[in-house]
Amino acid sequence: MTVTGGCQCGRVRYALSAEPKGTHFCHCRMCQRAAGNVFAGLTGVKKDELTWTKGEPAFYRSSNVAQRGFCRDCGTPLYFGYDKGNWNCVTIGSLDHPEEVALETHYGVESKLPWLELCDGMPEHESDDTDPRAIGMVSNQSEGA
Repeated sequence: MTVTGGCQCGRVRYALSAEPKGTHFCHCRMCQRAAGNVFAGLTGVKKDELTWTKGEPAFYRSSNVAQRGFCRDCGTPLYFGYDKGNWNCVTIGSLDHPEEVALETHYGVESKLPWLELCDGMPEHESDDTDPRAIGMVSNQSEGA
């Protein structure tokens, strides 16, 4: 099975060699800013199951424990991955067929916007400060003006 995706302008493409899982909407403040939206839609595979097939994304270290990949030409958010562990995520919207993944859960709901109603019946989890991938995290996110 191969799942493919890429950015809006087509300069960065990827292939997943396994079916993605762990599909979620992350409502944490960092994901909201990175996606420029009320949450980030992400789905994951093991790090060795993601191959960049055309071009390479640019990366931004959103914290000292993770990075986010995006197309430097059109700005499409494409990737999130912790440095530790063997898991990474691509954005659901960058998949060629996003309808083929199914939402499993919501994360970071402590930052969910109060006017956003979740009516999908999926489990809702707060960010986990004990996740070994995120221990000692220092955000590189601007606090704004």
